[in-house]
Amino acid sequence: MAKSAKEAARAKAEAELSILAARGVRLAGCAFPMILFVKGTPSEAEAAGAEPLSGEDGEALFKATSALGYAPEDWAGCLGVLEDGSPMPPEVLALTIATLSPLTVVATDEVARSLLAETLAADLVELADLSEALLEPGLVVQVAGLRVMALGGFAEALDDPAKKQLMWARLKRLPPLAEPY
Repeated sequence: MAKSAKEAARAKAEAELSILAARGVRLAGCAFPMILFVKGTPSEAEAAGAEPLSGEDGEALFKATSALGYAPEDWAGCLGVLEDGSPMPPEVLALTIATLSPLTVVATDEVARSLLAETLAADLVELADLSEALLEPGLVVQVAGLRVMALGGFAEALDDPAKKQLMWARLKRLPPLAEPY
């Protein structure tokens, strides 16, 4: 018996996500998010195997995206390190972005900004604005069909009220791009 379109889509998604898992990608959240957070430096708990963005920073990002109008299933997170603890290569982040197909990608820290910049380097060099090409924190950059932002030290900012407000101001520049169904 032939698979329904829904069954075929589910099988395709499972196959694609299993490829990411085989490459050691550490994901949390929805399989097909509107917004993908990339965290370059894992917390101690994440380094020990906890789910990506399962700590205070993930909770704060979840609350912020909810306040902006994102549904709980609209976001995902990945670490910039693989299961074995090695840095994620740019081609693996590119595969992750292609597989998850988010509309927006956010680097939460400098390590993630650097990884994202290296991943998108071929497209970033074409930008006329040097600040955008460098993915300077706080700028919303349109590149490679994505809306991209580097937050710049999100986890560390949670301990400082002024920096926390700065992060919120940056995140407010990234409202959902589509209406929920």
